Amino acid sequence: MKKKPPVPLSREAEAFIEMLSAERGASKNTEAAYSADLRNLEGFLARRKQKPRDADTEALRAYLKSLDYLGMTPRTVARRLSVIRQLFRFLLAERLRDDDPASTLDSPKLGRPLPKVLTRQEVDRLIEASRRDDLGRMATLLEILYATGLRVSELVTLPVAAVERDPAMLVVRGKGGKERLVPLSDPARAAIAQWLRVRAAALEEGEKSRFLFPSRGRTGHLTRQRFAQLLKEAALAAGIDPARVSPHVLRHAFASHLLEGGADLRSVQLMLGHADIATTQIYTHVLDEKLRALVQDKHPLARRRRRPAS
Repeated sequence: MKKKPPVPLSREAEAFIEMLSAERGASKNTEAAYSADLRNLEGFLARRKQKPRDADTEALRAYLKSLDYLGMTPRTVARRLSVIRQLFRFLLAERLRDDDPASTLDSPKLGRPLPKVLTRQEVDRLIEASRRDDLGRMATLLEILYATGLRVSELVTLPVAAVERDPAMLVVRGKGGKERLVPLSDPARAAIAQWLRVRAAALEEGEKSRFLFPSRGRTGHLTRQRFAQLLKEAALAAGIDPARVSPHVLRHAFASHLLEGGADLRSVQLMLGHADIATTQIYTHVLDEKLRALVQDKHPLARRRRRPAS
């Protein structure tokens, strides 16, 4: 069965698409995406007996509301609103209209995406899988990362001097050169001690390096990209989807698991090195989601409501 040809755009929308190509150098993919969005808008306006030339703000608001009703994500609605705003600014500039009905439309609230988090069991599996090779380097990296919540750039550039005396606290130099103290767990200290015994094998004979995780590359230390690659390999070995694992996900796990264990938000903020506690508060939302799911799954009243009617 042949597909129906797309409904032609109005002359105003066609002129707008031509402008995108001629003046902004829009790609064919961009033109196609904008055209599809405008066809959808014009189909809605046609049912209200309007066209872009005479559409009013009320009609545009109703269109955006219909997208929400259809279950489109706020991000998709925001993208379509962007196309609408550009179209009507163009019509105003070209004197095809003497007003801009899209100028007072409100953008949808996108919200802040919740961080991805691994369970404690998954972190354990990840660390265990990392012990199988690499002289213990990868296991040490993961133990430190999960124990401290360091940013990956802070982790790979750790100086060997920071851990040579088996410290209980790690001094970390973070963003803007600011220093902070982060406690080291016993497993992390044990992994560091083991790694220091074999670290020389990662260096050329007679070579010295100030970095805890030296490399023969240009930077002199393990790079963020290489660590991320090794992390994906460890995830595969642990039976975890590599798409769910990244250095930042382990930083999220550190913070979320601390809060689950009863740590206060201010302490987690200091250990993460967040300048603003509002940044740290995202983890309370993760806990809210877990608590909501727990109630829905375990509470007897919730289970009773889900029983099918007999």
